[in-house]
Amino acid sequence: MISNERPSPYGPREYGGPSGKPNIVEETLQTEKVQIERKTFIFTLRENPRGRFLRITEDVNGRRDAIIVPATGLEDFKKVIEEMLKTSDATPPKVAS
Repeated sequence: MISNERPSPYGPREYGGPSGKPNIVEETLQTEKVQIERKTFIFTLRENPRGRFLRITEDVNGRRDAIIVPATGLEDFKKVIEEMLKTSDATPPKVAS
């Protein structure tokens, strides 16, 4: 079994409720956590009837912010990150005096 085919250990999630919006079932395909300094980044690949997407959540001392990247944009997202890495590696950091 490929890792992204595993069902979520928490089962499918349903969103919606009394607001009249329909419930949307989301399934977690894979989750990874990265700790960088004081920040924790949680990368969660999920799927719902509208398609797959990557949710990137930043947690800093209990405060959370998230962005959603549709699966159709992941390749472009990867290219931008790779370019940022190249620039970061090629540019020496400025040292504060």
